[in-house]
Amino acid sequence: MPPVIWTRRARYDLGVILDFIRHRSPSGAARINNLIRASVGKLPAHPHLHREGREPGTREAVVHPNYIYVYVVREDAIHILRVLHSRQQYP
Repeated sequence: MPPVIWTRRARYDLGVILDFIRHRSPSGAARINNLIRASVGKLPAHPHLHREGREPGTREAVVHPNYIYVYVVREDAIHILRVLHSRQQYP
């Protein structure tokens, strides 16, 4: 199974999102973090589980009505590119 690699940008995105949520609800931030991590954890076994992305060659996982992550599947690894709030303009 291919490893999952988080890009610097994706780690930054996740940190910003969790910090924002944590100010309002520490348990909510933990819940979102767990949802995202659990979903990403399934990727090595099922890399094409989620819908095709808006950018060619990408895939998008909706882990909560408000949060998605964008990734690419390559032969050597799965790369998490971004973690976004659904209202963010992307691409």
